[in-house]
Amino acid sequence: MQRIITIALLFVLASCGKEKADTIVHHAVIYTVDSTFSVAEAMAVKDGKIVAVGKNEDILSRFSSAETIDAKGSAVYPGFIDAHAHFVGYGQSLFQADLFGTNSWEETVDRIKAFAAVHPDLPWIQGRGWDQNRWPGKTYPTNEALNALFPGKPVVISRVDGHAAIANQKALDLAGVHAGQTLVGGTLEVKAGKLTGVLIDNATDLVYSQIPAPTKDLYVQWLQAAEKNCFAQGLTTITDCGLSYHDVEGIDRLQKTGKLSMRLFIMLSDNKENLDAYLKRGPYKTDKLFVNGFKVYADGALGSRGACLLAPYTDKAGWQGFLLSNQTHYDSLAQVLSTSQFQMCTHAIGDSANREILTVYNKYLKGKNDKRWRIEHAQIVNQNDFNLFGKADIIPSVQPTHATSDMYWAEERLGKERLKGGYAFKQLLQQNGWLPLGTDFPVEDISPFKTFLAAVVRKDAKGFPADGFQAENALSREETIRGMTIWAAKAGFLEKEVGSLEVGKKADFILLDKDLMKVAENEILKIKVTGTYVGGRRVN
Repeated sequence: MQRIITIALLFVLASCGKEKADTIVHHAVIYTVDSTFSVAEAMAVKDGKIVAVGKNEDILSRFSSAETIDAKGSAVYPGFIDAHAHFVGYGQSLFQADLFGTNSWEETVDRIKAFAAVHPDLPWIQGRGWDQNRWPGKTYPTNEALNALFPGKPVVISRVDGHAAIANQKALDLAGVHAGQTLVGGTLEVKAGKLTGVLIDNATDLVYSQIPAPTKDLYVQWLQAAEKNCFAQGLTTITDCGLSYHDVEGIDRLQKTGKLSMRLFIMLSDNKENLDAYLKRGPYKTDKLFVNGFKVYADGALGSRGACLLAPYTDKAGWQGFLLSNQTHYDSLAQVLSTSQFQMCTHAIGDSANREILTVYNKYLKGKNDKRWRIEHAQIVNQNDFNLFGKADIIPSVQPTHATSDMYWAEERLGKERLKGGYAFKQLLQQNGWLPLGTDFPVEDISPFKTFLAAVVRKDAKGFPADGFQAENALSREETIRGMTIWAAKAGFLEKEVGSLEVGKKADFILLDKDLMKVAENEILKIKVTGTYVGGRRVN
C-alpha cells in the first residue's frame, strides 16, 4: 500500500511541474499543412489555440491536460475550409422539396407532390436541385403539371445551380410576370406566345422577391441544420458567397450567443443596400465571422446556357449567353472597391465573362498586389487569358466537383477544343502557385471528400470516367489538401488564424478513420470523420 501511495504521489508531483493545456492529442499522424507540409505526432491546445506541436514524448512530458486524445495512429488534419459555398442557402434547402438527382420531370413533380402533402400549411412550395441535363431529351419542361396540381398555391423550384427556376402560374401571377417582358441578364422562356414557367438567371428574382422572409425561429433552424451536417463532414470554416447585411447581423447574434459555432467568411451580395451599409464602415471581424468581400455575378451557368461565351454554344446555334449586368457596372464597381479594403469576388463561368472580369480587374489592380480579388468558378477560360490571373495576382476560386458533374454534357455545349480551357485546375494553380478549393454547395454535395476525389482523380462518385476527366489538370494530394485548408484560408485573409496546425493558430482540427494522403482511390468516399474540433472544442 505504501508503495502505491508513493507512486501516486510521484505522479502528482510530476504533473504539477508540467504546463497546463486544455487538450492533448497524441499518437496521431498530424498533417500540419505548414510551409513544408510537415507531419507531427502530438499537439497541445489551450484557450482554443495550439500551443505546441511535436513528438509524443515531448508533448506528453511537457504538458498535462484534463482531456487527452489518444488518436491511436489516426490521421489528423486542419479543419476543412470550403472556399466557396452557400451556407445559408444550404440550410434553407434542407427545408424544401429535395429535387437533387431526379431522372425525369415526372419524378420531379412526384417529389413536389409528396413534399406538399407533408407540408400542407406552407404559403409557398419551394424546391431545389432539378437538372434537365439528367432527363430524357435534356430539355426544359413547362409548368402545366404544376398549374394543374397547385392552381391556388404558388410553386417555384430552383435548378441545381440556382441560375434557373420553374414557377407555376400562381407564382407568376403574384409576381406580375408576363410574356414579352424583357430584362437585363435574364430571360423568360416562352412557347407559342405563352410563358412556360422557366425563368433564367435574373428572371428568377421576379418570383423569389415575392416570397416572405422566414421567421427568426425558422432561420435559426436552417443554420443549425446546415452546421450539423458540415461539422459531420469535417468542415470548420465556410465561405458564404452572397448574403445581405441582415444575414450578417443575424449570424453575428447567433455566434455571440453560442447558438452557432461555424466560422464564416462572408461575401456581401452586390447591391446598393449592402454597399451603403458596409463601404464606409469597412470590413467587419469577430472571432468567428469575417465580412470582407462583395459577391458579383458576371454571367449565369453553363448547364442552363447562361454562361457568357466568346463564340456560340455548340449545341445552340447563334446563342452565346449573356452578362448579368451592363459592362459599365463591373468597371464602376471595381473602381470603387479598388480604393477600399474589400475583395471583389466575381462569379464568371464562360470564357467571355472571364475575359471581361479579368480585363477589368487588371485595369484597377495594375500589376502585382495583395488585394486578393477573386474570380469564383473560372470554369471556361480562353487559352490566351490564363496569364491575366497571374499578371495581377487574381485568385481563381474553383470547385472540383463541378468538373465531374458537368463532364457528361460539357463537350456538347462547348466542343472538344474549347473544353480544353475548362475546369483547368492545374493550369490555374500555376498562375499564382496556390488555388483555393470549394464545393459551391448546395449546388454540389457538401462533401470535401468528393472535392478531393474530383481534384486528385478527376472522377465522380461512380468512378467515371475510368481514366479521369481531362486528367492532365488533376492536382496532387498535397495540393488538394492545401486547397481545402490553408489556401482556402488565404483566399479570405485568414491564413494567420486557421488552415494549418501551427503554434498560435486556432485549434480547428479533425480526426479521420483513414488517411487522405495514403488511402486507395476507391476508399476516398468511405472515409469517416471521427471527430471535429473548433477552437479546441468538440463539435461532432
